[in-house]
Amino acid sequence: MPAPGRGPLGPPLSMPGRRGALREPADFGFSLGAALALLLLLLPACCPVRAQNDTEPIVLEGKCLVVCDSSPSGDGAVTSSLGISVRSGSAKVAFSATRSTNHEPSEMSNRTMTIYFDQVLVNIGNHFDLASSIFVAPRKGIYSFSFHVVKVYNRQTIQVSLMQNGYPVISAFAGDQDVTREAASNGVLLLMEREDKVHLKLERGNLMGGWKYSTFSGFLVFPL
Repeated sequence: MPAPGRGPLGPPLSMPGRRGALREPADFGFSLGAALALLLLLLPACCPVRAQNDTEPIVLEGKCLVVCDSSPSGDGAVTSSLGISVRSGSAKVAFSATRSTNHEPSEMSNRTMTIYFDQVLVNIGNHFDLASSIFVAPRKGIYSFSFHVVKVYNRQTIQVSLMQNGYPVISAFAGDQDVTREAASNGVLLLMEREDKVHLKLERGNLMGGWKYSTFSGFLVFPL
């Protein structure tokens, strides 16, 4: 018979209520916690976290994701190797041009009826070419355009169209026969693809001797 307080093989038994009693459950709990922690560390490596769709950002609570491997693109955005696109300040686009003198049409302007401007007030991004008076979209997006074209003869009617890629989008008229100086004005929002072109064309009337103080302006509202 084993002695009181001793097991069959001799080591002492731990009794409830006594100091040092039953330490095995605590050791087991520690081992289980360590295993769970290791599993959580290995889980992202074997099962990468994905957003519900391509447009939703991935949010990691208490973490900050810093992308270092990135390169700028031609449209003013920065695209990283992770596929993250960040718009930079260089993506801002705006222009405003005016005529400081009356327009004496050249052979080219008589053939194309393009309304030319001779002074740039604003040209952020340099996407408005003064020589051709054509704006070229640097990227796909929604753009706002407006124009204000002045006529000088009181016996003529003018029609001015905003042309996108050679096709009229909107027009404006000035045809009061009793008014010497009158303006044809209009404005519009346009969906434009990259390298789409916009300019003003005189559809009706005469270019000779007019257009001083006329303006043509536009800007990128937001990219797409």
